[in-house]
Amino acid sequence: MINVKTYDNLRGRIFNVNKDNFEAVSIEVFHYQYAHNAIFRKYCDLTTRDISTIKSLHEIPFLPIQFFKTQEITTGSFEAEAIFESSGTTGSINSKHYVKDLNWYTKSFLEGFNLFYGNIEEYCILGLLPSYLERKNASLVYMVDALIKKSKNGLSGFHLYDHIKLNEIIKSNEKNKQKTLLIGVSYALLDFAENFPMKLNNTIVMETGGMKGKREEMTKQALHQALIKQFEVAAIHSEYGMTELLSQAYSFGNGIFSTPPWMKILLRSEDNPLQTLPSDLQENKMQRGVVNVIDLANIDSCCFIATEDTGINYSDGTFEIAGRLNNSDIRGCGLMLV
Repeated sequence: MINVKTYDNLRGRIFNVNKDNFEAVSIEVFHYQYAHNAIFRKYCDLTTRDISTIKSLHEIPFLPIQFFKTQEITTGSFEAEAIFESSGTTGSINSKHYVKDLNWYTKSFLEGFNLFYGNIEEYCILGLLPSYLERKNASLVYMVDALIKKSKNGLSGFHLYDHIKLNEIIKSNEKNKQKTLLIGVSYALLDFAENFPMKLNNTIVMETGGMKGKREEMTKQALHQALIKQFEVAAIHSEYGMTELLSQAYSFGNGIFSTPPWMKILLRSEDNPLQTLPSDLQENKMQRGVVNVIDLANIDSCCFIATEDTGINYSDGTFEIAGRLNNSDIRGCGLMLV
């Protein structure tokens, strides 16, 4: 049985956390989730000798992200207000994130957006996310839909394939010097940019995904260079999020991401997936490995997730996504709980 007072106390501190108390709060949350998340507890017991001795972030076990494909990952028992589901190929098993409170998710992404981009009401939000709109239960669609509504701009909205109308709106916004965020999946942004190249002065272009089988895959650098050329902007922004998380990291260019205070990227050894590397880097140093994410907003699921992304951590707290582990699904199968 969850101690409601403890739960409310932890939730009340998550969005007020800072770099000085992040580790202490994270360890409290870890012990709370160990006590009330049966899947996470079983995994920890199989991989860690003595939970009571954990006193630093790199000692915390991180749950492999593949568990979201086969298990209902919840801390405590509740009826989910929403179940977000990842995209996948035909016949694949998709991840599911059981969300207890949609208002909590909304608080996370709104506070994150405000931290990086300022008041949402100053923006016109344009979503170019056809692959996500064509399926149900995408957390990204929920987030962008909420941003559209919060923007209170009559021209904000989603666009599937009507690039002519999208072009007209962006040109009008540029003429009126209206701050605009064009957030789109990579292939759709490329299609639009090739058909409607223009110089953007008041529009942020943000990519948030791959080609989804619609176009030939290309490196992030090549994608950004192509979009920069067509839109004549200094940089392409990026969003790093996933179905299994309730928070997002953002990049203002060059694929270098920053997290909100309640989120942190650690790295683990590729040779030893249970070894999380200490993150206290010396100035101007960097660290390579496989990405572990702490997302304290995941208080109702699991805050400590081992992804299959490879990355680079920098001493200033920023990070870069370098790619994906090979045969990631095969690696994960050996770790599944029965």
